[in-house]
Amino acid sequence: MAKVILITGASSGIGAHCARAAVKAGHKVALAARSAEKLRGIAEELGTDHAFAIECDVTSPGSQEAMFVAVAAHFVRIDVVFANAGLGAIATGTEHGDIENFREMVMVNNFAVAVTSKLAIPHLRRSTGHLVVIGSQAGHVALAGSVYSATKWFIRGYAKNLANELVPHGVRVTSIDPGMVDTPFFEEAKPGALRVDDISTAFLYAIEAPTHARIAEIEINPMVGAHDA
Repeated sequence: MAKVILITGASSGIGAHCARAAVKAGHKVALAARSAEKLRGIAEELGTDHAFAIECDVTSPGSQEAMFVAVAAHFVRIDVVFANAGLGAIATGTEHGDIENFREMVMVNNFAVAVTSKLAIPHLRRSTGHLVVIGSQAGHVALAGSVYSATKWFIRGYAKNLANELVPHGVRVTSIDPGMVDTPFFEEAKPGALRVDDISTAFLYAIEAPTHARIAEIEINPMVGAHDA
């Protein structure tokens, strides 16, 4: 059955590729991000019957509220919400890290995901839907002084907490936790890293699982290379 999927951070990288894979698999997607021009380009590429673009700053609760209202009005229902927007570190560790970057990572990687999840719940309870959050292998290892890693430890624990809250209501929760993925997230190419195809395959596997099954967590690692996606 075709699903209506809302993806944050959908203008590039994992979000954009998961949207393309979802439409190819027969689903409909709502694409949300701050870059309206990029979103429109992807929506036109996928076809306006299958894709809807909505500009949104996930760190603004008001912007997220407007996003959910617009998507629900356009598609009538929301079956899957993929909280995919994320931000990385610009320096290693805490001592050499940038304080403003700390704030931005917490706001985007944690606060915004909590807001997305809260606003998604009424829609997903109505559709007995699915909440997917993007984690990282950085949330499975202790990286020296890494604030980014700590934000992904939050995501890993929060996904489990959300499952405890939502599974009794028929809403599935999945955390996808990749190692390093070769995306525009990094300034340089990462030839030994995972590919976006690997993540979109995992995403579709999770959301297309039979309704009696819940994929709680998917860890994906490159055969060689770094852990810190």
